[in-house]
Amino acid sequence: MKKHIQVNAVNGKKNDNDVQVASAIGKVPRNGNPITAHKFGADPYALVFENRVYLYATNDVLEYDDNNQVLENSYGSINKLSVVSSDDLVNWTDHGIINAAGQEGAAKWATQSWAPAAAHKVINGKDKFFLYFANNASGIGLLTSDSPTGPWEDPIGKALILRSTPGVEDVTWLFDPAVLVDDDGKAYIYFGGGVPEGQYEWPDTARVMELGEDMTSVVGKAVPISAPFMFEDAGINKVGNTYYFTYCSNFYDGDRPTGSPPAGEIAYMTSQSPMGPWTYEGTILKNPGHFFGTSGNNHHAIFKFRDQWYIAYHAQTLSKAMGFSKGYRSTHLNQVSFHADGLIQAITADMEGVEPLKCLDPYTRVEAETMAWSAGIQVEPVSNSDLAVTALENGAWTAVANVDFGEGASTFTARICNESDVGGLELRLDHPNGIVIGNVSLPLVDSSEHWQTVSIEVRGVKGIHDLYIIYTGIQADKLCKMDYWQFEQ
Repeated sequence: MKKHIQVNAVNGKKNDNDVQVASAIGKVPRNGNPITAHKFGADPYALVFENRVYLYATNDVLEYDDNNQVLENSYGSINKLSVVSSDDLVNWTDHGIINAAGQEGAAKWATQSWAPAAAHKVINGKDKFFLYFANNASGIGLLTSDSPTGPWEDPIGKALILRSTPGVEDVTWLFDPAVLVDDDGKAYIYFGGGVPEGQYEWPDTARVMELGEDMTSVVGKAVPISAPFMFEDAGINKVGNTYYFTYCSNFYDGDRPTGSPPAGEIAYMTSQSPMGPWTYEGTILKNPGHFFGTSGNNHHAIFKFRDQWYIAYHAQTLSKAMGFSKGYRSTHLNQVSFHADGLIQAITADMEGVEPLKCLDPYTRVEAETMAWSAGIQVEPVSNSDLAVTALENGAWTAVANVDFGEGASTFTARICNESDVGGLELRLDHPNGIVIGNVSLPLVDSSEHWQTVSIEVRGVKGIHDLYIIYTGIQADKLCKMDYWQFEQ
């Protein structure tokens, strides 16, 4: 029997006040990668809306056997998606999970939800959001919403693309969608993958198809994209008047013609039309094993945000830091640059990530599940359908980067639910053992759902700092929950 358990990895060390502070695992301050350390996220896809980047991902969750040993990721039980967002590409807000497939999901006809692709379009004067996903490799479904974070519903009650769809009969894997809404309002979906027997060099399993104006139907017949050594992971972008189709090459270990993509790398093609014909250009991102010493499939999404291009991709760095890899993947982010002729420069994957695009404003409400780094916490729903950070042990913490306190803060306010006999918070600057700017004492309440708003005076807070919120208390099953926080000048 398999058990599915969310990642919660911690180790301990003491700070100056002898609080047993949980150690960061997988994402060490001040690294930006992976983007989250409290959960996994595979097959990332980016949507930019109203000055925020939303990253949707396959919701990898640890699988255990009856002896509490971590199993290889089977993928077969994944029927949820994950979404996080950021306006600075350093501090990420967790928006929880999307129940996509299965009896508790929006698309009850589907059994799995892998590799989402998100799109936004104004229809009849209203913002509409579309989330396309793979039902294993047998077809592609979609969900719709009026918000990039949901709630989501299934608008057609069945798969959008199946084997019966014109032009896809010979596609080995009907999965890994990508979507482009072009400048003229027309939209296109890209998908497919797999290697038919003996066709490793030219699998011809990638497809592009026009979407209907409603984004919930397809038009005409799918057209092949003859991508050399195609394996999976369709991606699509438009830069100027040029269309870029990106994909992951297959793992054939025999001889490859000169100029072919090496195994498991992100390759790309260009065209002057969204449906081709396409010209192969080369590869831009090596397999994660080249950079991080843990290989696996290579899945990506390229996006533009605040006039700069980025690539989101996954790697098994968090699970490796936890003592295993076994197919559990985490989203990373790095910058993308172009040569003067429009070709994409080779991308270097690393743990450092990207530079922050702005500072965090502490004088507006900040959701507690917004963080740059963390240890010993998880994010879970609360009774009002909101999300909260839950501290799992004494010394758990979250941290946000580049907080601009300006000329100084006077008060810290937070909405908290305490579950420990003696609970509290320590507010520290720049490090878990940094300068203490305030302490919060939290009396035990009778109900686990009793929330209280607490305020304290803070001292010595001005300028730009990283802020660490450390949860302290006598160990219980769970220590404390926080909904949001805010400073006052």
